[in-house]
Amino acid sequence: MTTPDATSRTGPGAHWSARLPFFYGWVIVGIAFVTMAVGVSARTGFSLMLSPLIGEFGWDRGLVAGAFSFGFMVSAVLSPLVGRAMDRYGPRVVIECGVVLLAAGLFLAPLLQQPWQLYATLGVLVGGGANMMTFTAQSLYLPNWFARRRGLAISIAFSGVGVGAIIILPYMQTIIEGQGWREACWFMGILVVVVVAPLNLLVRLRPADIGAIPDGKPLPVKADGSATASNIVDTEWAATEWTVRTAMRTGRFWWIAGGFFCSTYGWYAVQVHQTTFLIEAGFDPIMAAWALGLVSIVAIPGQIGLGALSDRVGREIVWSLGCLGFIICYAALIVLEHQQSSFILYVMVIAQGCLGYAVTSVLGPIVAEIFEGPHYGSIFGILTVALIGGGAAGPWVTGMTHDATGSSELAFYFAICLCIVGIIAIWIATPRQVRMVPGKIGRAA
Repeated sequence: MTTPDATSRTGPGAHWSARLPFFYGWVIVGIAFVTMAVGVSARTGFSLMLSPLIGEFGWDRGLVAGAFSFGFMVSAVLSPLVGRAMDRYGPRVVIECGVVLLAAGLFLAPLLQQPWQLYATLGVLVGGGANMMTFTAQSLYLPNWFARRRGLAISIAFSGVGVGAIIILPYMQTIIEGQGWREACWFMGILVVVVVAPLNLLVRLRPADIGAIPDGKPLPVKADGSATASNIVDTEWAATEWTVRTAMRTGRFWWIAGGFFCSTYGWYAVQVHQTTFLIEAGFDPIMAAWALGLVSIVAIPGQIGLGALSDRVGREIVWSLGCLGFIICYAALIVLEHQQSSFILYVMVIAQGCLGYAVTSVLGPIVAEIFEGPHYGSIFGILTVALIGGGAAGPWVTGMTHDATGSSELAFYFAICLCIVGIIAIWIATPRQVRMVPGKIGRAA
């Protein structure tokens, strides 16, 4: 079935309206793939610079790691505005603004001499810019382009993190060891400007912007691209036009917020401190850097496979597997603090990457399937406050706990508890009780 918009077109527009969703949708996924590869690597590279910054300036680990967390906190405050900007101006404006901020932070960082300058550059500018380019921004518009393969498309786009990490992060470590962390900042800044900025001039907010409908939509769709009642479980809920205000009055909104906070707490607490932790545990610095890169490369099959699986079995199951990956990761790190073992190191890497990173493939779909509608971007933007808040709290609390106790073990146990809470929260939010995923539709029929 075609939409009224599609059937009303004549001439070349009618010919392309049936093909552009498939062609342009996957082009946008490819652009998002490259953007994630570069943008996330630029932010994750902070982990590689943690030790050199501590060594050069003699600052406490908690102080230095706090710059990463502070940048996340500022991003959290700005996220509602990013969501509104995405709804109003589209991804081109939002992502290109992110490019400007991220590049400025990387180019100015080599000049820093004081802690506040560290917080302003590698914290606020890099963190805020990355927020407007990577997971948050991509989750705001990619779900619009796909329905039947929504989880798969997003997971392919986000798997760019793995490819970028295995190529870029070890090279950054080589630059840091051979020339210094300042030169690594310049390298990443140039990469962002030359690669990411031109590509994102091509992105669009939704298929309707090019007179098309979402690719692979298995159900009849409305003119705005949203699904009709065929996949709806809770008719009354789905018929509501959710705004930020009405969404925030529901329990589901706050359970999602809690789940998002817990997951990113666990994710970024280990990501920021992993390299330094492994070096202190006795591993070679190059090996520690490769471990960080390998986490992202093993995430590629995990993200794609589990993202596609979420289209068949539901978002809650894949979310649970992702949080379980971080639980296993932290358990392995606790063992490594007491005993150096290559086998346990690989267990940590595989669990964190192959399972843990899969949570990113269902962030957008969870919110879209509960609060789908014209204000989705604004609602997701508010929820991003919790998402980024967890990413800010994790590195800071872990660093401060290490400074206070001389060990990361207590912080790791706390992260495990939060991951368990995160699993429970999304099961209570139950997106499956509002809209079925495509794999459930045939069985229900």
